[in-house]
Amino acid sequence: MTTASRPTWSPAPAPRPRRVSRGRRVLRGAVRAVVALALVGLLSLAVAWQLTPDVGDARDRVDARLAAAAAPPLSGPLPARLSAAVLATEDSHFRSHPGVDPRGVVRAARGALTGVDLGGSTLHQQLAKNVYEDGENGFLDRVSAVVLALKLDRTWSEDAVLRMYLDDAYFGHGFTGATAAAQGYFGVPPEELSWAQATLLAGLLQAPSAYDPVQHPDRAASRQEHVLDRLVDVGELTRAQADEVATDPWGLVVG
Repeated sequence: MTTASRPTWSPAPAPRPRRVSRGRRVLRGAVRAVVALALVGLLSLAVAWQLTPDVGDARDRVDARLAAAAAPPLSGPLPARLSAAVLATEDSHFRSHPGVDPRGVVRAARGALTGVDLGGSTLHQQLAKNVYEDGENGFLDRVSAVVLALKLDRTWSEDAVLRMYLDDAYFGHGFTGATAAAQGYFGVPPEELSWAQATLLAGLLQAPSAYDPVQHPDRAASRQEHVLDRLVDVGELTRAQADEVATDPWGLVVG
């Protein structure tokens, strides 16, 4: 009798390892890099919080800078038109963020790593940089400015921060502070500035020499139009009102 041979057993072939696509590898690397940067950023902020000073003396520092420039501070209520123009142009989320704008921080971080200033600084950060960092713009200075901005928001009211910013700002022609600028350029106190005058001053903050209305009136007018566009964007002025303001005279008294 013939006995049937048993089939021989062999293990199943091992599954072939799945190949990870190049795109997925790049994505994973990018995620790891973002996480690493976030951790470094959080650690930097924690260290900077301990190393940066308290900001309870911010008003005293601004007053000292005004005294050094022989410039008067604002008196009375904040100048409404100038305040609106500055906020629309420099920090439209001023009333809602905690001293720093997350979107602006991302842009500023990219700029710090690439060496290119991509903007994104809030009024709090600009004030901190000028009063506590002497305007320096290195990576550590930017981290410190973020921390100081958070401290300013915790310590001072929004109106107090805005008042300090307007008092400390440089408007060109040797004018430090909104009071000196309004008197020097137009011969009026800040609260009496017209929309044309307020938007011109707000436009000077980015680059007072480049937008000097005496030396470069065309550039100043172009920058003023940008400020007016921002006022329209935030709903402070209608398009028709902005177009009318753009044709109003500045009334310069500075030569």
